[in-house]
Parts: sequence; structure tokens; C-alpha cells
Amino acid sequence: MKFTVIVARYAISGVPLAQARLASALAARGHEVELIIGYVAEGLPVPELDNVRVIHLNRPKARSILFDMTDYLRKEKPDAIFSAEDHLNAVVIASALLSGSKAKITGSSRVNPFDTYSKKILSKRWFLKRMMGALMWRANALTCVSKAMVDQYRTLFRNAPHSYVYNIVDTPAARARIAEPVDHPWFTDRTVPTLVAAGQLGPWKGFSDLIAAVHIVAQKQPVRLSIFGEGAQRPALQAQIDALGMGDSIRLEGHISNPLKYFAHADAFVLSSLLEGMPNVLIEAMMAGCTPVATDCPTGPREILESGRYGYLVPVQDPEALATGIENALRSPVPADVLAEALKPFQEDAVLTEHFRLLGL
Repeated sequence: MKFTVIVARYAISGVPLAQARLASALAARGHEVELIIGYVAEGLPVPELDNVRVIHLNRPKARSILFDMTDYLRKEKPDAIFSAEDHLNAVVIASALLSGSKAKITGSSRVNPFDTYSKKILSKRWFLKRMMGALMWRANALTCVSKAMVDQYRTLFRNAPHSYVYNIVDTPAARARIAEPVDHPWFTDRTVPTLVAAGQLGPWKGFSDLIAAVHIVAQKQPVRLSIFGEGAQRPALQAQIDALGMGDSIRLEGHISNPLKYFAHADAFVLSSLLEGMPNVLIEAMMAGCTPVATDCPTGPREILESGRYGYLVPVQDPEALATGIENALRSPVPADVLAEALKPFQEDAVLTEHFRLLGL
């Protein structure tokens, strides 16, 4: 079959990487696959994927993809389209209607819909809600990346057809990245427990709470923290680290191409977010053998950890509770076989089977 996977913007972040994994998984099963990218973030090359034709439209805004997609669908006639994020989902559905395409469409939502839509009349998010409400009948499947998000959509749209399908996270390629060697002294010298965290350095990731929590833990035992990622909050976070006198124990490592190999040599992974969609990085850390500690933020962590069965859940924006969760993780790590059980829903076969079921393929 011929499949088209599309993402509005390619960057080293959750949604585009998940779409790339989906395209690769479909191609590995012998399908003809094209990955359409609206825009590649500055400084990044257009990605190359085995057996996947990558098309870069060079359109910075999702809405500017409309006529490119309309022409594409008229000429290429894919059997099914896999889209992600609500703005792009609306554009893809509209282009299918304009082109007369018979392709089956599945549109995945990746973030809290209350941040995407609004009841404020004539606002952009209000218009998007009206548009999506008018177009969603054309989609063969509308999905969310977590069960909790489905409930949120059903509060916003009358008779919302949404169901959940997880992202593909556990792949052979990811396992290979985990196995790569490291030369960072904190991760080769295991005499001091090492924590890891990763994500864009923005306030919604709660890294200031994490730094405060590690400072609390450090009063009781030696501990180190490496935070992988870059962003606008770096100066403020570094100032906090310096003010606490934690410069020798907490490092902002910046952006690196493969954080997974470091996860494999860490004692625990800490997700301190205020909100998420479905935090793939938490799943990747569990793949690498890290005991997870996560805030019980909307949405994802409670679902991934099954209310604490597979790791430690703590309240949001509570450094004391986060410190306790870290101490518990270091004291009582989650066994490898238990982590492996948690990963099954995020494997390629499980995810593709559910997509195909929803599309009737």
C-alpha cells in the first residue's frame, strides 16, 4: 500500500520524531511510504530515512501547505495519510476535500486541546475549533496519544470520535542508540548516583522544580543531575544552579544528538513537567533501564506508569515531593522485567496494528 506521513515542522522534538518513526516502521513492512515535511527547523538537515521518500515543502506555516497538499493528493493518490497536530490535521482534511482524494485519513492530536482551542469568539483558536468541528467527519480516524486526552476532547466537541493510539517509541533503531558508548565522566564513574532529565528548557518542563528537588536530595546524599536540552530558560536555570551552589552537581548539557546512551548509564530519569501530551522521552528512559520519577501532570505520566506500578509519581510543582520520589527511586529501583512489561504498548507492532484496525486496512 502507499502511505503518506506528514508533519508541519521537523525539529528534534517529540511530534516530528514520532512521525519519522511511524514512516520508517511502515516502510520496514514493505509499504511505499512518503514523509512530507512542511518546514525543517533552521540548522537541521532534511532527514534521510531508509526506504522512505522525504518531501520538503519549505512552508513555515501549516496553513500554507494547503495547496501543495491538494496538488500532491491529486497526483500521488496515497491509500492513507497519517497526520499529526490539530492545525495540520485540519489542513490535510481540507486538502483531501479540495482534491477529491479517496485516501483514508488519520489525524493524531498530540497536546492538551485546551491549549489548542478556545471559546473566545473570533480568536484564532476559536476559528480552528469551528473549522475542525466542520471537517472532522472526513477523517477516518481521529486519535490522541493518551487516554486522558480523549476525555479532554470529548468535553470540547459534541460526539467527538477520538480514540487513543500511542506513539511508536520502542524500535530497533532506538535500542541501537541506547547501546552506543559514552565518555562522560559522570556516566562512566558510577560511584555517585546520577539522574537525567531531558527536554526544551522552557517553564512548562518544571526544571526549576527539579533543580530545587536535587538540592534537597543533595543535603542527604551525594547525587548528580544532567539535563539534556536547550532553550530560552537556560540563563535563569543556570543562575538558580549557581545560587544554590550546585554547579559541581547539576549540569545543563545542552542539545546532544543521542541522549539515550546516557540514560542507559544513569540511575533514574526525572520528568518534572507541568503538562505534557505523551512524554516519549519518559518511555525512552525506561527502555534504557532508568527508574522513572514523574510529576502527575496532564497528560501521560500516570498512564505510562500505570498509576505508580512502573515508577514513582509525585505532585506537580512540589520540589519536596519530587525529592522524595528521587530518593525512593535511588533506594528501590524498578526491576528491568517490570520496565519491559510497561513498554509493550509502545512497540511498533502494537501501534501499527491499532492504526490499521481504526482505518479498516
